Amino acid sequence: MPRPKKDEYYLEIAKAVGKRSTCTRRKFGSIIVKNDTIVSTGYNGGARGSVNCNKEGCLKDEADAPSYGRYDLCPAVHSEENAVVNAARHGTQIKGGKLYILAVDPETGEETASKPCDRCSRILINAGIEEMITRNKEGDIIKQYPSNWADKEKVKYREKLKKAKKGQLEEE
Repeated sequence: MPRPKKDEYYLEIAKAVGKRSTCTRRKFGSIIVKNDTIVSTGYNGGARGSVNCNKEGCLKDEADAPSYGRYDLCPAVHSEENAVVNAARHGTQIKGGKLYILAVDPETGEETASKPCDRCSRILINAGIEEMITRNKEGDIIKQYPSNWADKEKVKYREKLKKAKKGQLEEE
């Protein structure tokens, strides 16, 4: 078996971290790597001591809510958030690090496309994460740079503000 390249190696570790997820829809795992060292991990699940969908049932499923929306129905802390929070809990510096993220469908075990939601995108920008690495459905490595996301955030916000002023803003 050939030795995996670093990005593949870290993505497989993120995938393994996601196996701890308590989500019934998708199991996300994230790791933060700095100077070629894993400094934090996170998976999606309820806040410490709170409810977990795999034990209580999924409110988003019951409400037929879409993925990447209706976060008000979900008790989970996202894997990216947990990776940042876990680093903070231990006083670990993550500015300048890379975040690796993968999601797996719990029913099929297959990888699904992974992308941070708007809230997690803002967290990664503010945390100083320099690069986010994932894999698409075809298995290709995808790299994104959070520092480039701020301009996209401005455009999206301004579009939503225009719609809101016209009374046309829909609930997400």
